[in-house]
Amino acid sequence: MKENNTIFKINKILEKTYNEKVISTLDHFSGFYKIYECGYKKPILVSGVDGVGTKLRLAIHYKKYSLIGEDCFAMCANDVLCHGATPLFFLDYLACEKLDSSIMEKIMEGMAFSCKKTNTCLIGGETAEMPGIYQKNDYDIVGFCVGVVEEDHLIDGKKLIRDGDVLIGLPSSGVHSNGFSIIRNIFSTKDLMKDFQQKPVFETLLTPTKIYHFPIHILLKEFMIHGLAHITGGGISDNLFRIIPENLDVIVKKEKIPIQPIFDFIQKKGNLFDKEMWSTFNMGVGMIIIVSYKDKDPILERLRFLGENPFIFGKIVKGNKKVFLR
Repeated sequence: MKENNTIFKINKILEKTYNEKVISTLDHFSGFYKIYECGYKKPILVSGVDGVGTKLRLAIHYKKYSLIGEDCFAMCANDVLCHGATPLFFLDYLACEKLDSSIMEKIMEGMAFSCKKTNTCLIGGETAEMPGIYQKNDYDIVGFCVGVVEEDHLIDGKKLIRDGDVLIGLPSSGVHSNGFSIIRNIFSTKDLMKDFQQKPVFETLLTPTKIYHFPIHILLKEFMIHGLAHITGGGISDNLFRIIPENLDVIVKKEKIPIQPIFDFIQKKGNLFDKEMWSTFNMGVGMIIIVSYKDKDPILERLRFLGENPFIFGKIVKGNKKVFLR
């Protein structure tokens, strides 16, 4: 009876994200979505899967369960976005030692909240109790997002990026979901409770990952975007390396990046070298947009009109697929 009550509550959370294309419920073994009603001539499905990493440990300790769901969706949706895709539906996998239905509901509410903001349908998932694998109060979560893009509009930096293009950065909302193994080694429980910019350190660290869906999709309708990079594990260098052609290099000017105070705070507290910081954290850059030089000013203007704070911090030059941080 208790399990049925939990399923009923979860169903109500998921149904708030549904549209007319969803034709399944949690009673089904799979989620059903009517792809033929999407209105594309040559649709390409774009999928992404990701988790939250050890940021989970902090969120669980401070009982910020809804943030887990928000972050899980954001990490997946931002990856799908990098190829110009619009997210259609999302599924999750939640594993634990023993399920607490109230915790599960809060995680799902956070996930549904983010899904709803981007018109993405949360159509199902899987919950696994695994005693002996997970310890008491342990949770792990993975998300899976499927999006769609017209074949002619697929963003592939390796095919579109050109010599002379510029890098436009969109600020991160903070640390996002990478580097928390280092953070947890640096900060004690006492440190995390200390004040930082008028709130506890842990609250700043747990700020949810920003979702870049709306500004990017507006740009895609109005401009030619050559490349998009979501800055996650590996930092700016590794994620840019993934999308540049073999015959080009990227020059990143670090002094042009508005590095947020939390990163300076982490580096000082952990006595970390610059190389470790830049290869681990986003350093204040959540999404990178690569565009032609001639389009940079109207794109910057459009982004500012949308309430963003974009900045130019690099360029593409001839080379042999290297990223230089200067």
